[in-house]
Amino acid sequence: MSSSSTARVSSRVERRTTNDNGSAQPRAPSGQAGGRGERLDPRRAQSPQPSASGTSHKRTASGSQRTNRAVEERRTERVQVTTRETLTTRTRSPDRRPAPSAQPSERQRPAEPNRAYSGDPRPKPGRPETLPQALWNPEVSLVPHTSAPLASRISIPPLASHAPQSLQPKPLHELSLEVQEAAILEDLLMVFMGYEGQYVRFAKTYNPAVEKDRLAGPGYKILPGLDPSLQDLTTTMLKMATHYGAVESFVEVQSRDEFGAVNHALCAAIRKLLQDYLIMIVQLETQFLTSPSFTLHVLNLHTLPTSHMMFQLYSLAHEILKRNSMLEEDEDSDDGYDDIENILESLREGGDLGPGNIPGKKICKGGSVLGLITKRLETMSGDPAARSLLTSLLRDASRPYMIMLNEWLHHGSIKDPHAEFLVREQKSIKRERLEQDYTDEYWERRYTIRDHDVPPQLEGVKDKVLLAGKYLNVVRECGGVDVSKAVTDVPRSFDDNRFLDNVNSAYAHANESLLALLLTTHALPARLRSLKHYFFLDRSDFFSYFLELGTSELRKPVKNVNTSKLQSLLDLVLRQPGSVAAQDPFKEDIKVEMNEVSLTNSLTRVVNISGIEQGETLQTPASQPTNESDKAAVGFTSLQLDYSVPFPVSLVISRKTVWRYQALFRYLLSLRYLEQQLVSCWQTHNRAASWSHKSSNRDVEMWKRRVFTLRARMLVFVQQLLYFCTAEVIEPNWQALMAKLNAKEDSKGGASPVRTVDELMQDHVDFLDTCLKECMLTNSRLLRIHSKLMQTCTFFATYTPWLTRELERMDPDLSGTDKPAQMNKQQWDRFKETQTQKHADSTASNSAGGGLTDEARLEKLEKMFETIQKYEINFSRHLQILLDALNHYAATETVVLLGLCARLSTANQGTQYSGLQANEDGGAQA
Repeated sequence: MSSSSTARVSSRVERRTTNDNGSAQPRAPSGQAGGRGERLDPRRAQSPQPSASGTSHKRTASGSQRTNRAVEERRTERVQVTTRETLTTRTRSPDRRPAPSAQPSERQRPAEPNRAYSGDPRPKPGRPETLPQALWNPEVSLVPHTSAPLASRISIPPLASHAPQSLQPKPLHELSLEVQEAAILEDLLMVFMGYEGQYVRFAKTYNPAVEKDRLAGPGYKILPGLDPSLQDLTTTMLKMATHYGAVESFVEVQSRDEFGAVNHALCAAIRKLLQDYLIMIVQLETQFLTSPSFTLHVLNLHTLPTSHMMFQLYSLAHEILKRNSMLEEDEDSDDGYDDIENILESLREGGDLGPGNIPGKKICKGGSVLGLITKRLETMSGDPAARSLLTSLLRDASRPYMIMLNEWLHHGSIKDPHAEFLVREQKSIKRERLEQDYTDEYWERRYTIRDHDVPPQLEGVKDKVLLAGKYLNVVRECGGVDVSKAVTDVPRSFDDNRFLDNVNSAYAHANESLLALLLTTHALPARLRSLKHYFFLDRSDFFSYFLELGTSELRKPVKNVNTSKLQSLLDLVLRQPGSVAAQDPFKEDIKVEMNEVSLTNSLTRVVNISGIEQGETLQTPASQPTNESDKAAVGFTSLQLDYSVPFPVSLVISRKTVWRYQALFRYLLSLRYLEQQLVSCWQTHNRAASWSHKSSNRDVEMWKRRVFTLRARMLVFVQQLLYFCTAEVIEPNWQALMAKLNAKEDSKGGASPVRTVDELMQDHVDFLDTCLKECMLTNSRLLRIHSKLMQTCTFFATYTPWLTRELERMDPDLSGTDKPAQMNKQQWDRFKETQTQKHADSTASNSAGGGLTDEARLEKLEKMFETIQKYEINFSRHLQILLDALNHYAATETVVLLGLCARLSTANQGTQYSGLQANEDGGAQA
């Protein structure tokens, strides 16, 4: 030990002699190490290690006389000093240095007088004690916590350029080439760790207190006077220091909570690489202190691979920071308000609006980070070192993402606190809203894909990933998935060969589970058959009975209808033995309600809506002020049925589809009700004596025949339309839907390819949309023409009692008290009985009927001919317009309309409008 100590002291003395020219006092402390230039100067006379020990000796002496606040920083240096002093002895250094000719001898010459006062170095630094204390008093403090748990909390050290002039190092041009190299070597070792050196300092444009500057990386400048042979090599190596500083700041920033688990994993992987980097710097420092052959070129060779690695990390970090708009303004993102619903929901639940939850603040996280790494991996595929590095980073960064993916694929739940998974969950859209959801919002918008955040590895299977989780989510809410069961034997990163197989198998399992739940457990086919009975009036003997019982209530204005009474009547009818509904297990789900908006107005509003969402062809009508025509609505025209469906069948039979059922039901009911009115009109024409007997007046008889013909044509029109809608539209499409449904049931046994629940839901919606289209309920022009025809028929049937009264007044056979010759006794007795009842109700009608003269009767007859002619013209013209429109749409859109066109043409044969062409439509519609 004594020999070792002697060697150290002698080394320090030699170094001290070397520094007598002025380098002993200019110790300029930069941030972490008080002064580093002197540590390097002794390389003029000795090997690197004694240089370090001598320097540390002087640092300790000067540092002990500074304020107590700086002591803590100096203690860190003492630890480093102790490490350097105990590396090795200095016995071999003098033997190595004299070998290279003249320069070493020059270095050893001034060492002789220095030994004479070798004890002086300790008290000597005490002289300038008061000057640094007065002018230079750096302090260290703790900065507040951030959400990054491993971020540095030490305050930023002051810049070396701010140190007083007395502490500035000796200018480089006054040093020899070898001393310059030694000084630059030591500075580089400090700069590589992010600190300033004596001669290598931060550029003036760099401010370490500004986060943006730290993320861009510190720029360095070398003090003037460095030999050109060292300048270029030093400048080249400083790039690695810049990259290291930027990557270190990137790790601290991206480790904050709001940047998500993928960024945290990436930063953890980078932090391991930075730890290896610092270990390499320590090893290089050991070489610098122990090996006399350690030069700037040797340092450059040792750092080349690490410099390449640091450049790759820096480039990746730079791209991520650009996406985060932390370095420069990036292009606007379309997904700025991506999670606004979740933010509002979080605030409702008492959450905080953290930095990661601010809408519009762009944060590159999750799939976007993985996409950047993957893209860079593809770009650098020709570089083996970069490829190996980026592959390792991608593997580590994708682990938390794969945990979320496996949880979604195998449990149907999302554990995504940072909103970085490719599937977005709208928490505000809850299952309870299905009963009022007319847009399938729960199924279509509760879980959606973040198109901008999908990793490239999942781009081809993103729809399968979405559907697999959605299916399992439904099964899980129905108790079909054991969430407590841990997911095992699944890929943990993107580079696993089982990655795609895992997605495909999870998708197939989820689809099969939900199909079995819908088709078997919740009896979806039976539900659909029940809907057909009620809404399409299939085998509707019970409904005809219901209409008969509720006639008195349904004839009232819609606002006066008692829906509770109608519901009671419907429940009574549905439980009637022998009815098809008596055996229906779902009859409790059918309800009666009134819709004050007429069917035509409701459908017109829907047709005119462009759609709330892109691709939406049919939307529920928004509440709008009722028109004048709606005010005259009665129970028959406003009656509609509602159907309540439990979850998860409500996903297939949603409010969106129930509205379609209701539209078809109201249309069929309007045809059935109009048919009933015209049949009642036919009964009146056949039973009433005023219509059934043959009048002696030929003109009156001709008028009655025209009324009979018009009523028959209208009845043919309505019955053919009703037959077409039920037998040629609904029934064939229904059979096609059931065939597809049965194919899905068979697919479970492997007889046919596996079909999805989404296909089943789409088939159901397509069935209803096809029925609406082929029933002419989605075309505004056909709706207008059809509405006018229905109104004409309804007015005619409604005014039959008035026509009967007018007939009795203008028929001369019915105005007398004697029985007409053409009327049998039974008809006369029935007529007199009817007249007696009318006389009891109102005497005015009888007196008016008996007081008409022949001229008045002729005038009344002419007016009645004009009235019936108006009905004929109106009906015939609009019917021909409808036929022309049907011909047009049958040729361009819906071929099935040709059959209806052929049937309806019989109702217009023999009229003057049977040859009306399409160019006359404009005037007719007006």
